[in-house]
Amino acid sequence: MHSDKEAENRIITIPNLLSAFRLVLIPVFIWTYCVRKEYLTTAGLLFLSGLTDLADGYIARRFHMVSNLGKMLDPVADKLTQAAMLVCLVTRFPMIVFPLALLAVKEASVGLTSILVIRKSGKVTGAVWHGKVTTALLYLTILVHLLWPHIPAAVSNGLIMLCVVVMLVSWSLYIRHNYRVLSGKETSPEKH
Repeated sequence: MHSDKEAENRIITIPNLLSAFRLVLIPVFIWTYCVRKEYLTTAGLLFLSGLTDLADGYIARRFHMVSNLGKMLDPVADKLTQAAMLVCLVTRFPMIVFPLALLAVKEASVGLTSILVIRKSGKVTGAVWHGKVTTALLYLTILVHLLWPHIPAAVSNGLIMLCVVVMLVSWSLYIRHNYRVLSGKETSPEKH
């Protein structure tokens, strides 16, 4: 039986391989969307990516395969998948530029402050509830635009703006938490 420290430092695990598979899917769905213009196929690939995301989280927790690499690799795969899909969609839905730009700024600032928190606390934290809500809404927005290619502008814009508002709230909560840890007002990572 592995100690907790050994388990946290494992690299080759089923969840980590699933996260790596999600990274490999990114150029495939970019090709199906931008080159082949096969929106349903792209949605299917994105759905497959989402299933592997759910599977890796379940397997990691259920079979005690949570690792520090997985805590970093899983959100990287998520964010790169989201960013790539938003870049694809912005070619047809210009308002998508707002969540795309916000995603870039949010992830850069939260990533930087999270690295500082890791250096200070020595702990790698996973996603929290508001991050999960944001991710779910972002994927919903992406899938609706994939499955409904002629979505009315009012519906599209409303969904995009809702997504932006939720992203802003989550961003502010992450920054607030990281600032509190860095300033010594909180000593432990946010519970998830």
